[in-house]
Amino acid sequence: MNPATALATVLIDELVRCGLTDVVLAPGSRSAPLALAAHGDSRVRLHVRIDERSASFLALGLARRGERPVALICTSGTAAANFHPAVLEASQSGVPLLVLTADRPPELRDTGANQTMDQIKLYGAAVRWFSEVGVPEERSGQVAYWRSLACRAYQRSLGPADPGPVHLNLSFREPLIPDGDTSWCEPLDGAGGPWVRARVAPPAVALHLPPTRRGVLVVGDGAPNVRRYVAAAGMAGWPVLSEPHGGARYGDHAMSAYHFLLGTPEFADAHRPEVVVTLGRPGLSRPLMSWLPHAAEHIVVAPDLTRWPDPTRSATQVAQAVEIPIAAGDDDWLNSWRRAETAVREAIDEVMDGSGLSEPRLARDLVEALPNGSLLISGSSMPIRDLDQVMRPRRGLRVMANRGVAGIDGTVSTAMGAALAHHGPSFALMGDLTFLHDQNGLILGPREPRPDLCLVVVNNDGGGIFSLLPQAALRDPFERVFGTSHGVELAYTAAATGTPYTSVNEPDQLAKALRGEGVRIVEVRTDREANAALHAAMREAAQAAVRSAM
Repeated sequence: MNPATALATVLIDELVRCGLTDVVLAPGSRSAPLALAAHGDSRVRLHVRIDERSASFLALGLARRGERPVALICTSGTAAANFHPAVLEASQSGVPLLVLTADRPPELRDTGANQTMDQIKLYGAAVRWFSEVGVPEERSGQVAYWRSLACRAYQRSLGPADPGPVHLNLSFREPLIPDGDTSWCEPLDGAGGPWVRARVAPPAVALHLPPTRRGVLVVGDGAPNVRRYVAAAGMAGWPVLSEPHGGARYGDHAMSAYHFLLGTPEFADAHRPEVVVTLGRPGLSRPLMSWLPHAAEHIVVAPDLTRWPDPTRSATQVAQAVEIPIAAGDDDWLNSWRRAETAVREAIDEVMDGSGLSEPRLARDLVEALPNGSLLISGSSMPIRDLDQVMRPRRGLRVMANRGVAGIDGTVSTAMGAALAHHGPSFALMGDLTFLHDQNGLILGPREPRPDLCLVVVNNDGGGIFSLLPQAALRDPFERVFGTSHGVELAYTAAATGTPYTSVNEPDQLAKALRGEGVRIVEVRTDREANAALHAAMREAAQAAVRSAM
């Protein structure tokens, strides 16, 4: 057996023994040993994509929803560079990825050889661990090296305290395909389980808080142990302020209108808490971020104490776990939040109901229409903000978004991957620029696994979020450098890949349009200026409602 085939076969086998189930491949020549090894192993589900960026975000979605490492393979050169955005997102979001980049051997580097560049530590600090594997050779000890390396890579990616991407750079000399010879100088087989078994440390001792009724639980992206903390906050009489993808927007303690509540100065000033406990990485609502520094005590829960989120620099303590005690006393604190929440919900619902099929109403009605057990992937620009402001509390729905770096790239492919890992119907809500940025994600070969995924695309012919920002006042340059009208007919884009397409013009058409199977597109056309005016009307109505409820 040639060394390239031996290394690839052993590496894929050991990763499977560790728990690997999915491999995503962007085809190329130098990566042939890895591609053939993955294709030949019936224990893995192989996904092939022609575009490296699409492949990498597909792997990101699979790993994020599946909550286990996914292997991502490419050839040398710019192929590996195209993985970088997804690696950055995986790093910031704590998503386990095993990035396996094929490379030319050392003797071809710095010589001008075709498709050769410096791939050593290509992703810099974005990966949890990097290893230059070295050119495989037929000599004793190689199998132990390869198998122990695979175990280390898998476990470092998985975490569990600090999951994220791991990069193995694999140099292959020709021949790159099996030569018919199966002999090797030592046994290539592994044991029944992983070569190295990793033992997870026991849970950390929790920080015990003194009892208080004036506490708040804030939940953002990537929050750990959500249900346990929500239950504890409920017993303590605390309101829960959860971003849609935080996983805690359910139950009668969830305050879905917190953005508007805290955006009203009188309410924010009157509701300064004694303690705030933050899970995950909040960052959608400016009023929330402005309010956090006013808490007397702000405790950030971070399983890995070397990396904790604190964008407002207001944390007073950081702990791996927190014990929220039951607090005696009345419910005045919680009830004051509930009264304002109810008033705001009624006010903004009235504004939306009179707006026709607007972007906020679409977000609200979409969440209401999805069946229990659904997955909703949101674009990271306006859709996730609309959800944050208008999504009512509900159970039976999981929301995801690429909010680690909060880019719009790769969202279609991320949704594809997440849907493939989800056991139930999947939906995605995104803007037109986000959709067009990753339309290659719609390209599926005839043998590729296909998810049940409905892509709901809000088409306002450009970058709608900028109409809500100060840039909108710059009327002369605004449309060209921010609005970026494109004029693309999405129906033609859908037709190019044979993707079923439906257009929705009225609110009562949405529920029917969402039905179906497989990958499909629902387009909803809106107007950017009308959307900006509607958001202003919602804010004014909400603030008036809060003041009347206080």
